[in-house]
Amino acid sequence: MAEEENEAEGGGGGKKKLIILIVIGMLLVGLSVGGTIFALQMLADPEPVAEGEEGEAEEAAAPKLPAVYFPLKPAIIVNFNARGRQRYLQAEVTLKIRDPEVVAAVELHMSMIRNALVMLFSGQVYDELQTPEGRELMRQQALEEIQRIVESEIGKPGVEQVLFTNFVMQ
Repeated sequence: MAEEENEAEGGGGGKKKLIILIVIGMLLVGLSVGGTIFALQMLADPEPVAEGEEGEAEEAAAPKLPAVYFPLKPAIIVNFNARGRQRYLQAEVTLKIRDPEVVAAVELHMSMIRNALVMLFSGQVYDELQTPEGRELMRQQALEEIQRIVESEIGKPGVEQVLFTNFVMQ
């Protein structure tokens, strides 16, 4: 009979240990989740906006205007003299613009923009343009040149990107 009592007490003690371990495990999980939520809230709190900065915060919160893709028609064609042979480049260029005022300025100053692009493209080295890096460099230079022209005319760069929609070299 003494052995039966010891078995009953031993079985009950094992269940108590299991329950205590489960409770401790649930407390640890709860503390972990609570700590994570607290830390995320602390990191996500926006800094208070000073009175003078309210206009800037509203401008930043304003949605972007939809993009307008403005193609420069006709395609720009330039020739190169590479290794004693006549080579040609035909590039169809499209501008990504968001401001209608900039679209009007580009239309008005189209001749100046096309001239700058022809001069830029014809001054390139033919062999360098055959690499993706060379084309990307020329695209960046074209963007800078167009932004410079538009900024000198209306006071802001306005052109977001220059895109080559067709690029043929012969």
